[in-house]
Amino acid sequence: QVQLAESGGGLVQAGGSLRLSCAASGRTFNWSVRGWFRQAPGKEREFVAAISGNDRSTYYADSVKGRFTISGDNAKNTVYLQMNNLKPEDTSVYYCAAKISTIVPTNPNDYNDWGQGTQVTVSS
Repeated sequence: QVQLAESGGGLVQAGGSLRLSCAASGRTFNWSVRGWFRQAPGKEREFVAAISGNDRSTYYADSVKGRFTISGDNAKNTVYLQMNNLKPEDTSVYYCAAKISTIVPTNPNDYNDWGQGTQVTVSS
């Protein structure tokens, strides 16, 4: 099992940027699909972005495409989410997740390991 720890959340004005990090311990990220999800109060957890185990393929929700970038650094056992041009509707708790898989799922129920989440608040 892998332990995941997110960091980098905070309060930012609309149009601003944040970079989230997710560090893994207990098991390396090698060959693990890594995903970012978010959950706002009263809403279901939703897919944001994911990256394949070999870092060659990335996937994004339509709502963040062109603004967010997911990247991985297997040497540091860390996955990142660069968020640019943030909007108030991006306000949520952001979670990273991991799964050993050859496919990249976007359903949160398909992921085994989760971090504790980091709050992102975007003011208008």
